[in-house]
Amino acid sequence: MGYNLAFIGFGVVGQGLAQLLDEKQDCLRESFGLEYKVTAISDPVKGSVYQEGGLDLKRILALVDKEGNINGYGEGVKGWDSLKTIQDSNADVIIEVSPTNIENGEPGISHIRTALGKMKHVITTNKGPVALFYRELSELAKKNGVVLKFEGTVLSGTPAINLSLDALAGADVCEIKGIMNGTTNYMLTKMAEGQSYDDVLKEAQRLGYAETKPDADVKGWDAQAKIVILANVVMGGMLAPKDVPTEGITDITLDDIEKARKDGKRYKLIGHAWKEGGKVMARVSPQLVGTDDFLYHVNGVINALTFDTDVLGKVTVVGAGAGKKETGFSLLVDLINMHNVRAK
Repeated sequence: MGYNLAFIGFGVVGQGLAQLLDEKQDCLRESFGLEYKVTAISDPVKGSVYQEGGLDLKRILALVDKEGNINGYGEGVKGWDSLKTIQDSNADVIIEVSPTNIENGEPGISHIRTALGKMKHVITTNKGPVALFYRELSELAKKNGVVLKFEGTVLSGTPAINLSLDALAGADVCEIKGIMNGTTNYMLTKMAEGQSYDDVLKEAQRLGYAETKPDADVKGWDAQAKIVILANVVMGGMLAPKDVPTEGITDITLDDIEKARKDGKRYKLIGHAWKEGGKVMARVSPQLVGTDDFLYHVNGVINALTFDTDVLGKVTVVGAGAGKKETGFSLLVDLINMHNVRAK
């Protein structure tokens, strides 16, 4: 069973998947019977190309590495924007990895609506559309008989959604709690070592953990979108981001950190969803955790989530929450799972 793939967006995450698709093609064919070609890429910065018979990923990746774009790729049709690529290319799987917009979901929401409306499968790491429009998109996918997958919207390549929906199928998840933003966890870890907020933020930006405008991380918006996705998808909630009280780490001082240390505690930015009075509730806030809490020991850019279930009690997953190949891997897992669903 073969697929034609189109990338909508070709930044770090898209390139991470493209590298994995190139490296693992033989393995995926032999292990899963999964065959594919990448026939289109559309990115407003990197460029756009459509080639019906398939693009040479090695050449594409080499061009991006050398030139910063794919404009020098000799063959194919150039200049298509994202919506034309989705509508008019021969791709039957759209890999939507455009930048996240948590305010209104654009342009990702238009990309995904268009793809599902054209009866094309969608795999995405874009938090905005899923946090804001999960019910609508899942119903549209079901109506049109296609698959919508979004594992990478929560913990990058570390399984969170697939773990809860597949490995914990049949269990009632009554609470989800954890560290789901690696940037702030790195910053709080370094502040606990005595570095100031401003110095740690500059270091996080230098290392690529934080954006030039870091509000989504430090004000808690990224964690807010992730806990909304988990609450709605895993726990059956009906939350919008605006329903979730959210506080970031911008007001935490070194004095606060030192006082916590003396008390044997650490600050962690925690996303928390729980059931109360028949409704699913959620919040994001810095919390003090002691040595008896597993999250106390999760430092640096590592993320961790605990699922509290009626059958197994607490199940915790720990792993990378960001990274080129790590997030690309989440897309690859979604592609494999989509294929397995269709192959049944």
